[in-house]
Amino acid sequence: MIDAHKVNTLLNASSIEELWGLHTQYMAEYGFDRLIYGYTRYRTATSLGNPDDFVILTNHSNEYTDVFIGEGLYFHAPMVRWALENDGACSWSRLTELNDSGAMTPEERKVYEFNRAQNLSAGYSISFKSLSPRTKGAIALTARPGLTQCEIDEMWGRLGEGILALNNLAHLRILSLPYTPPGRGLTPRQREVLAWVGDGKTVQDIALLVGLTPATVEKHLRLARAALNVETTAQAVLKAAFQNQIFILGK
Repeated sequence: MIDAHKVNTLLNASSIEELWGLHTQYMAEYGFDRLIYGYTRYRTATSLGNPDDFVILTNHSNEYTDVFIGEGLYFHAPMVRWALENDGACSWSRLTELNDSGAMTPEERKVYEFNRAQNLSAGYSISFKSLSPRTKGAIALTARPGLTQCEIDEMWGRLGEGILALNNLAHLRILSLPYTPPGRGLTPRQREVLAWVGDGKTVQDIALLVGLTPATVEKHLRLARAALNVETTAQAVLKAAFQNQIFILGK
């Protein structure tokens, strides 16, 4: 059964930080004390895109994320590969099957052994359905130390449908809320001028609308492009819209 209170609080969260705090709390009640969520809009056949463009949310320790994300181990993680090829939920019992059958590549085995050394031995992964081949989102739910995969699988058999629904809801809410990558946020003025460009206004139009000189408008656009790590203003508008930094109430 889905908890209506949890659903409503997730729906009413006004920021990603608030949403993530609630979601980690709710998942901990089911025995999942460490989560890592990832989303990309720039997936290709050979890459998940620039890690700087990922939406990454986690309550794992820096000791773990500095290696798993910072050193790129995620790219060879067996459950990440599964998530890229499938939708829905998958028990980590799959890892035991891959290991016992000798089906892992050396790179995958390295990730598998690193995770086990970090007490990531039981859990579930959820791959969210994508409407575009360029996008993909997934979350890994790690069971707290002491819980076995058999215990987690038994619990999932009873409560998995509700857990899956809460994670799907959290994913959809994350996509609808503003996300600012660390150190790459836009200033209010940069958001404003990008929004006007998105509405089809020229630099001269924007200068008149916001009471600035054209040169100052150009400066804000240049700084916005730099903050978003793109080359053109059109790319900046698109990326800022993807991250919900513009065209959103309260900004």
